[in-house]
Amino acid sequence: MPVRPTAVLLLASALTAAATLTACGGGSGSDPDTLKVSFKQSTDNSIKVMDTYLADIKQQFEKANPGKKVELVPIKAPDAEYYTKLQQMLRSPKTAPDLVYEDTFLINSDITSGYLKPLDPYLAKWKDWGQFIDTAKAAARGEDGKTYGVPDGTDTRGLWFSKDVFAKAGLPADWQPKTWEDVLDAARAIKEKVPDVIPLNVYTGKPVGEAATMQTFEMLLYGTNDGSSDPLYDKSSKKWITAGQGFKDSLAFVETVYKEKLGPDVSDALDPNVGTRVRGEWLPQGKLGIALDGSWLPQDWLEGSGHEWPEWSKELGLAAMPTQKGQAPGKVSMSGGWTWSIPAKAANPDLAFEFIKTMQTKANAQKWYIANSGIAVREDVASDPAYAEAQPGIKFFTDLVSSTHYRPAYPAYPKVSTAIQEAMEGVTTGDMSVDEAARAYDEALRDATDNQVVEK
Repeated sequence: MPVRPTAVLLLASALTAAATLTACGGGSGSDPDTLKVSFKQSTDNSIKVMDTYLADIKQQFEKANPGKKVELVPIKAPDAEYYTKLQQMLRSPKTAPDLVYEDTFLINSDITSGYLKPLDPYLAKWKDWGQFIDTAKAAARGEDGKTYGVPDGTDTRGLWFSKDVFAKAGLPADWQPKTWEDVLDAARAIKEKVPDVIPLNVYTGKPVGEAATMQTFEMLLYGTNDGSSDPLYDKSSKKWITAGQGFKDSLAFVETVYKEKLGPDVSDALDPNVGTRVRGEWLPQGKLGIALDGSWLPQDWLEGSGHEWPEWSKELGLAAMPTQKGQAPGKVSMSGGWTWSIPAKAANPDLAFEFIKTMQTKANAQKWYIANSGIAVREDVASDPAYAEAQPGIKFFTDLVSSTHYRPAYPAYPKVSTAIQEAMEGVTTGDMSVDEAARAYDEALRDATDNQVVEK
């Protein structure tokens, strides 16, 4: 889940990364028989899902390729710091790994910067590429039509709720809200009847970065129309859309949550690590009524995670996020995901793609989807009953793919996302009214896109 620190932290992390990388020297080009694989390591020391999976793939790969070694290069940081450090590494052949883990929301920015290698020559010879669903393939495709990454799953988003808290608040255990007002009314009932818990968590503001944009704002914004057009980006004119009524209504929802004290304390909401608290403390300990969050949460509660919660499927309910007024299609979700990409300056690109192929056998892909509570992007895995039945919640979140949306992940998107976060933070803290925040967004949008906007 993307988390963006303040500008000061970003600058500090960039300087630290640069200093660290300069000190390391050598880079991936120092040994043609050693494959360097960089990945995002969880900031929660208890969560070793990716580490365990990659250690297994490393063992398989080295056994199948005698004389070749895999060096895992973990980057332990919140998402935005991870992006900063990764981009520092990608700039030089001395520091570029052979394989990197790319968030789909940032991949076009890295493609435009020339950091990534097109994979089409490899994909053309790889029979398994035909198993990947088209929407997942599109997420790793640049504006030049070339593909720059192999997706390792996708995700969807919905409402998680505590059945115990709902019982105390007199709310139904099979809750399925039909409108935004239904969600707010449930939070108000929790505030009144169960005052010692946080009624509703929606991510907001710059410190949590893309989590605010995608988990909250876009889950709202994409539910303000009938789903037939993108409310952020006009594909016909290739221009970004200024803040219209749906945009303002989405900001007003966030404002209501924090003005009525239906959410966490503002200081907690603007903590970069609030997502870790939601998953590791608030939900398992019954301190949170409703969480607007992602399909991946159960990976934190699996055996071996450090804070196992095998009872979660009995203690939590799941509901789709409704559209604003219950208009068709009635529910909304957003999808993203990550891809494995080969840096343009990688020393061992052929070896890197062989590693991707090892990760993406049907058996290994299925193992990964289940381990990280991901949504399958391979058709052969999605149709396997062993996948659908492997974990509670997988079917619920996989079914949301039919009503999901993808971000307009063009090169300007990261700046647009930041402008959304700033608008959200303004209404969360009460420093801006909804109209002021919308005007500030429009101004930032024009700057971010060289005035390539459609007036709403």
